[in-house]
Formats: sequence, structure tokens, C-alpha cells
Amino acid sequence: MRLVNAHHDHLDLEVEKISLGYQEDIGLEQAIKLVCAQADTAVRSGKVLLHLTDREMGSMPLIIPAAMAVGAVHHWLIQEGLRADANLLLETGSARDSHQFAVLIGCGATAIYPYLAYEVMFDQIKTGEVVATCEDAYKSYRNGINTGLLKIMSRMGVSTISSYRGAQLFEALGLGEEVVKLCFNGIPSRIGGAAFNDFHQEQKSLSDMAFDKDEPISKGGIYKYIENSEYHSINPELVLQLHKALETGDEKEYNNYAAIVNERPMTTLRDLLKLKYTDSEIPLEAVEPISAIVARFEAAAMSLGAISPEAHEVIAKAMNSLGGRSNSGEGGEDPERFGTDRVSMIKQVASGRFGVTPNYLVNADVIQIKIAQGSDPGQGGYLPGRKVSGSIARLRFSAPGVNLISPPSHHDIYSIEDLAQLIYDLKQINPRALISVKLASGTGVGTIAAGVVKSYADLIVISGHDGGTAASALTSIRYTGLPWELGLREVHQTLRGNQLRGRVQLQVDGGLK
Repeated sequence: MRLVNAHHDHLDLEVEKISLGYQEDIGLEQAIKLVCAQADTAVRSGKVLLHLTDREMGSMPLIIPAAMAVGAVHHWLIQEGLRADANLLLETGSARDSHQFAVLIGCGATAIYPYLAYEVMFDQIKTGEVVATCEDAYKSYRNGINTGLLKIMSRMGVSTISSYRGAQLFEALGLGEEVVKLCFNGIPSRIGGAAFNDFHQEQKSLSDMAFDKDEPISKGGIYKYIENSEYHSINPELVLQLHKALETGDEKEYNNYAAIVNERPMTTLRDLLKLKYTDSEIPLEAVEPISAIVARFEAAAMSLGAISPEAHEVIAKAMNSLGGRSNSGEGGEDPERFGTDRVSMIKQVASGRFGVTPNYLVNADVIQIKIAQGSDPGQGGYLPGRKVSGSIARLRFSAPGVNLISPPSHHDIYSIEDLAQLIYDLKQINPRALISVKLASGTGVGTIAAGVVKSYADLIVISGHDGGTAASALTSIRYTGLPWELGLREVHQTLRGNQLRGRVQLQVDGGLK
């Protein structure tokens, strides 16, 4: 398939085509600065459309990552007072899903042409893998991207693409200061990270792999586990070993499972931390017993429907026997379990949750207000109709086979005052219950947590990116949310600075084994 380059019949809209390819000896940082200088010269000479492309590389083997190029040119032109004089048109093979489009637009792209996505679709139609006309396939693809963009923007309260363009409503993880300053100026990057040379080496490896005819292209394993590819913290080896340890009760088998967890490659921020050991021995009587330690643990919130009734009850029984707590999730709970060892001691609510009744609330030791979840912030839960059985529909006051989508978690909690009112109402219904508020890890969560404490919450849960619903979109699983380590640090320090730390217990969830 051959697609024509950008062209038009309006002579007053002159185009400057700028290649994103570069030679290895130049280096990535210098290559980006050359692109910015070329864009600057073009705009000053009257060009109003800057056509950035990674499609025609010519003799240049490496490619500047599209987001870096767009962000750098966008900020360069702003600093020179020229951004309003030109539009950035990006032709790239790196934009495929809605998140990638959102990043490019958020970094300043005016329009994006995903040539590789179109070529893949054309090839699938040509070989018969996809039965459709090119026009219908391309239209469906664009509709999907637009739907995803609208969903992403709506989470941030943005309703128009012009308001989202250049807004940089992101936080960087693992980007070094020099990269942020040139390409993503203003985006928070709290832990620092990769420099230009790291990305340059990555582009070199990618190029070597792409032009190596003897090696097949790797599938990557981003979502689906693939052996000897991207590491998954929950993988077949770990799950099988856990089953073996449970079925046999053998200490050796458990130790093998623990080794898989504890000796995994660096996967999360906490894997980079080390414990400090004391030089002196601690008297055994000064060490808490296991019973006191496990009482602090809580099982993750998983609603009935996301897991089976049997699994839901077994988790509750296990946590109750340990002295810890299980969490009902947002799907309600069968009243038959109240007052038994199968009851979930934590009942999850928010003003739009399913199955919330006075009877449900009074049978709780902890009532948890789910303002946000780390892996899918800004959204409520979702249960497809095929999973809504008669018993689930009864608990959620619905009908079998109906899609159940709860409102966004914050749909009527617009202020700390609203939250304080909800906490007050819940304490009137069940005065003995502790009130927990679940927040997503992110920049600024410390300020929110301070308000939550002032609203008389007893517990605050900082939710990380690797917890959350099984109904999350693929892009949410991969790209949404931040590690709880960052949120916990900010909340702890903010509360201490405001003399509030002693008034609340802090908890975290997401990825703990």
C-alpha cells in the first residue's frame, strides 16, 4: 500500500517537511535540537504547517521518538513566541492506541496520521484476515481512537481537544531532568531516570532488531504473558508454584514460591529499596507476634462478579480467621453472610455504588469510600451483562443480563465538604465503623489527603497502578496510575507538615504478595 504525502491546494498554507530520522553518531539530544532549529527557521520563513515524519528515513537508521520530537518543537516554538504561527502535523508509525494519541496531542501535536496502523489494516484486508472494506475498517479504527480520547479527556474534566492539546496532563516515571527540560517542560518527574543516551541506545537496539532479517520480530508480551519476553509480576511459574505449595503444605514448596516473589527482577519502585539492619540483636519479646502483624493486612477489594461467590467467601473466611479484614468490593454482599465467618468486614461504598443498603452498612467494621482506584482513576466499576447472573442481579438490585456500570467514583463528591457530609452520614448509620477513603497515587494526593483527614476519616488507602478492576481497558492496565510508593511518601510528608499524621492510619494496595 502506498499512501501519499501531505499535500493541499492552498498556496497560502506552506508546508515544511521535517524528518525524524537521525544518524547514530549525532546522538538523540543533538538530533532533537536540530529538528527544533529546522522548525524555528521554517516558521520564521512563513511556513505554517510543520510536517514531522518518521516514515521516510532515507539513509538515517535511527528515529527520534515521536512524543519527544513533538514536545521539544512545541516548547521551542513557545519560548520563541512562534507556536501560534504554525501547526504541528505528525506522521508516525508509533501511534496505534488511544493513549499514544493522547500523549502526542497532550504534548502539542495538532493532528496525527498513524500510517503504520492504516498499512497493517490494509494488509489484513488484502490477505483476508479481516473481512471489511478499507473505508469501513479505517472509519471503525478512527471511531475507536476518538472514543478512547474522549474517555481519557473526560477523566480530567476536559471536553474539547483544543483544551487538551499541549496541556501535558501527565506525570513522567523514569525520565531524567535533561529529557524533561527539553522535550516535556513542566511535566512532573519526581524520581528522575533515563537520560538521552539511554533512549539513544534503546533506539539503536530497536533499529538493529528491525533490520535483522534472521530474527523474527518479538511479540513483546506487554499484555499477554510470553516466555522470555517482558516480565510479568504474576506469571505462570509463580501461580503454579503457589498452587503446589498450597496443595502439598510442604515448607520447601512454599520457600520456592517465596523465592520467585522475592528474587524477581526489578519490577516496582519498592524493589529498588533495601532494608536497614541494626547492629544489635532485638530481644525476641520485643518482636510482635505473627497474629498482631497479620491483623494489619487486608485483602484487596474484589466484588462478587469479578470473582465467584465461592472465592469471595473463602477470602473472607481466611482473613477473618487471621484477624485481618476482607473487602466486599463495590458489588454488594449477600445478607446471608452477615454475622457469620463469611462476612467481609470492609464494605465498599460511594454514593453511586451498587447494593448499598443500611443493612449492608451496619454489618461492617470498616466502610470504605472509593473516590478513586489506581489502575483506572476517574471511572466507576463495570460488569458486563453476560456475567450478571440472577444472584448478582439480586444483590445489585438489577436484572440478569444487564450491563452494570457504576458512575464515576467522584461523580457527586466535588469538594472536601461533600466528602465530609458523606462521612458524617455513614457514621450516623454505623457509629462503630471506621471510615476509610481510597485515593489514587499521584502528584497532589497529599493535599487531598489532608482534606480527607479534616473530614474525620479514620483510614486512607493509597491505591497504586497495579491494583484495580479486571474490567479495565487495555490502555488503562498499561499506562494509567502511579506506584503507591510515590503517593505514600507524599501523603505521609504532607500530613506530618500539617500536624495531621497522628489522626489517621495510612494503607497501600496494589501488587503486594
